[in-house]
This record gives sequence, structure tokens and C-alpha cells, in this order.
Amino acid sequence: MSGIGRQVALVLAEGGADVAVADVDLSGAQRVADEIETMGKRAIALHLDVCSEVSVKEMCQSVMSHFGRIDILVNNAGITQPIQVADMTLADFQRVLEVNLFGTFLCSKEVIAVAMAKQNYGRIVNLSSVSGKQGGGVYGGAHYSAAKAGILGFSKALAREVVGKNITVNCVSPGLIATDIRVGFPIEKERAIWETIPMKRPGTGREVAHAIAFLASDEASYITGEDIDINGGSYMD
Repeated sequence: MSGIGRQVALVLAEGGADVAVADVDLSGAQRVADEIETMGKRAIALHLDVCSEVSVKEMCQSVMSHFGRIDILVNNAGITQPIQVADMTLADFQRVLEVNLFGTFLCSKEVIAVAMAKQNYGRIVNLSSVSGKQGGGVYGGAHYSAAKAGILGFSKALAREVVGKNITVNCVSPGLIATDIRVGFPIEKERAIWETIPMKRPGTGREVAHAIAFLASDEASYITGEDIDINGGSYMD
């Protein structure tokens, strides 16, 4: 685990949270959990395939066995692919939607069922993207934009469903962020994107993480079904 996910885990731990770091890359998740433990906080690393209902259920059971409750869920798993529709296969489209959108659904559903609804408390924060609001323009193809737009609609509908259980559901929509997702992207194209950003730079994972930590806090208890843009002013609505 790296990029935004790592920073979210660290910032939540800094705020006093015990953290379960779940990722398809277990060794990466373990490295982040080890970092958190060196801070004097509690953390566990778990293998998770967000496309697998069985894996999601096992992850939630492990967290409940270890910590006894789940107060915060951050749906950060995501993949992208810089490809045009004309060159896209059905498998390409399905894979991007499975990880980004279906994974958000599976994790949200299970966490609400096994923990948040029963304890009458929860904070869910989902990662959308500026690409889902303006129709691409950063790294991903149309399938990525579709998945991230779907996360926005899903989050708003879910927020209405669970509000009576004292569960909030919100999104953040990052723009260009300096993470590993940029690997292999031509630097000249990235710098051209910078010129379209009023702040003239990419954001950092930590800047995204602090917005997520706010939405996950009690200070945001009257905010649900909302989306926060984190893009240096490149898209304003």
C-alpha cells in the first residue's frame, strides 16, 4: 500500500484511531501497519481483494475479532487505465468498475451489516475523482470516469439509507495527486495538466488524507451525502 491509502492510514492513526490496513498487497499493508505501530498506535495488516465478496467478509470478521468494532471505513482501492473507448475491451471496462465501484459497494455493505448498524455509529468515506465529475482529463479512460461517477451517486443514495443509524457517507474527489498511479505517464503530459491547475502543482496524499480524516471525525457529524473537491482549483462546482 502506498500513496493516498498509506497517508490516510497514518493520519487516522495520528488522530488516535486503531487502524486495519487492508490491501491486495499484504506485504505493503504490513509495512504501513508497522509504521503505525512505531508511532505507538495499534494496527493490523490484512489481505483484501475488494472484488471478492468472500474476501471482504473475511476481512470484516478479522477486524471485528481484533478490535471489536468498526467506526470508520475508507474505500480507497482503485485502478485506472489510460485508454480510449475505441481500444477498450469489455474485460478492461469490467475490471476497472469491479475494483473502483463494486469494491466500494461490497465493503460498505458488509461493514454496515456486521458493525455500524449494530453499534448505531459509523463514518464511511469513499474516494471518487475529478474524472468522475468532468469526464476524464487526468489519467483514466471513460471506464474510470464511469466508475468514479458511480461512486458519487452510490454514496448519496447510501447516505439516505443509513442516516437513521447515525452513519454518514461522504466522498472526496481528488484531482491530480502525486502518487504511484502516475508511474509511466509522460512527464510532458503531466506538466501540461499542471498548467490547467490554478495552484500549478499536483496535490499530496497527505492533503487528501486530512480531508478524509475530517469527514471521519465527530466534527463532521452533520455532513452526509457530500463530496469535497481536492484539486487545487482545477474543477469547481
